[in-house]
Amino acid sequence: MTRWQHVAILAAIVFYGFAVGCQNDSGKDGPVEPEPKPVEFKATPYNWKKPANFDDPHYDFTKNPLTVEGVALGKTLFYDGILSRDGAITCAFCHQSFSGFAHNDHALSHGIGDKIGTRNVPGIQNVAWTRAFFWDGGIVDLDLLPIAPIQNPVEMGDSLANVLKKIRTSGQYPALFKAAFGTEEVTTERFLKALSQFMLTMVSANSKYDKYSRKETGASLTESELRGLTLFKANCSGCHTGELFTDQSFRNNGLRMQLANSKDFDLGRYQITLNLDDYNKFRVPSLRNVERTSPYMHDGRFQTLEQVMEHYINDVQDTPQLDPLLKKTGKPGIALTTTDKADLLAFLRTLTDDEYIRDRRFQPD
Repeated sequence: MTRWQHVAILAAIVFYGFAVGCQNDSGKDGPVEPEPKPVEFKATPYNWKKPANFDDPHYDFTKNPLTVEGVALGKTLFYDGILSRDGAITCAFCHQSFSGFAHNDHALSHGIGDKIGTRNVPGIQNVAWTRAFFWDGGIVDLDLLPIAPIQNPVEMGDSLANVLKKIRTSGQYPALFKAAFGTEEVTTERFLKALSQFMLTMVSANSKYDKYSRKETGASLTESELRGLTLFKANCSGCHTGELFTDQSFRNNGLRMQLANSKDFDLGRYQITLNLDDYNKFRVPSLRNVERTSPYMHDGRFQTLEQVMEHYINDVQDTPQLDPLLKKTGKPGIALTTTDKADLLAFLRTLTDDEYIRDRRFQPD
C-alpha cells in the first residue's frame, strides 16, 4: 500500500467520524443538541423565627422545611371541608381563631352529623414545642396528628384514603401540591406535612406578658397583675411552667370523676399506658390565651376561670394519684383569698395574645 493510499484511508476515517458526530439524536445530520438540564425545583423558604423568650423547638424542621407554598397549601387544607365525609367539617370548625383556635360553642368536641365527642377541644398554638398531643398524649408526632380527627367517627368521620382520593381528583389541589413539592403527586406524607407546615407557623408569643418578659419598650404590668404573677409562681408554675405555661406532663388535678358522654369514665393517660399510676391523669394544658379558650378541663366542665379557681380552692379530690403539688398543705388544693383570686385572674389575662388571634395569616382567605 502506497503512502498516498494510507493518507486517503486516514482521511476517510476522520471524515466518517466527523459525519457521525454531527448527527443529532434522531439520526439526522446537524449539530449535536446538548441534553437539557433538569429544572431544579425550589420553593420559597418561609421565614420562621423563634421568639426571643422561648426555648428551642421540639419539632425537627429539617425533616419538613417550611416554605411559603407549603404553608399556603396547609392553610387551604385546614379550612377545607374536603377533609370530612360530608364536606361540612373543617379543621377550623373546631379550632376557631377568635377562641384561641379552640372551640367555645360546646363543652365537648362537636363534629359530623351534629355528633358530640368525649373531650374538650384544646387550642392550637406553639405546636413546634409540643411533645405530645391530645389530653392523653396519644399522638407524639405532629405529622400524624390530623389522621385522628379525620378518621374519628364523631369528628370528621372519613378515612385518610378517601380524603386523599378526593384531593387528587379536585381541580384545585394538583397545582398547589406542585407549587409546594415540585410535582402534582398527592401522597400521604405531603398531605400531612403541608398541614404541619401551616400549624407550625401558628406561634403565639406577643401577649402583654411576653412583651413584659422581653423587657420591650413601654411594656409593664399593673400592680394587680404583678401580684398575680407572684401568686402564679408560688401556686401554679409547678405544672404551668416556662414560657409555654405547661411542663407538658400528665397529672391528676383532683377532678371529680364524671361519665364521658354518658357512657364511660374517661381515665385519661391510663387509657394509653394501662399504668395505674396514670389513672385519671390528663395533659397539663398551656395557659396561653386561657381567657379565650373556655370551657375548661378535659371535659369542658367549667365555663369560667372563676369556676376553675373554685375547684382548686374548695373541691380538689384526694386520691392516690392526686398530684403531690396539690397536697402541700393539710387540705388538698390551693389556698387563695378573694383578693388573691382577682390578682391571679388579672395576671392570667396578660397571657391573651390579641395579635395572634387577629393575625390574618391564620384567617381564611
